Amino acid sequence: MVFDRTLALIISVAILATSMVLTWDWSYYSVGIVASGTFTTNHTPDISGFYQITEITGTRNGIAITGLQPTGTAIPENEPYTVNNSIGPNGQLTDRGFGYSLADGTFANTFSDNSAYFELYSAPQNSQKSELPISFSATIQDNSLAWRNPQIY
Repeated sequence: MVFDRTLALIISVAILATSMVLTWDWSYYSVGIVASGTFTTNHTPDISGFYQITEITGTRNGIAITGLQPTGTAIPENEPYTVNNSIGPNGQLTDRGFGYSLADGTFANTFSDNSAYFELYSAPQNSQKSELPISFSATIQDNSLAWRNPQIY
């Protein structure tokens, strides 16, 4: 009987731990660029009020995103500018932004200079890169808030 209660407690904690994240919808566009998908972040912001992005999915110009650039590293062809994979509560990015890899071997780093958003795109296979201004938005999915405030539904 004690074993059953302990197992139930462990399962409950595991379920709660997996729900302690936020899911965000994000997108951006510019001339010749359309990117969108979802982020997963921790549910508690850091001391600066920003959430740490831990996972990313989506596409850029129809090409699948394959992974999040590790925090504290730079996408290829953009050294020494490292990403911090942080997003503010209103969907704002930092000057280091977030980075990701694409299925075709290219990379992108999306960031803000506090007045506008930009995408640095790199194709290391031919040592090319471009930087363009973009229109960026990110919002927490409504269902991510349900566990914090069941009265929403």
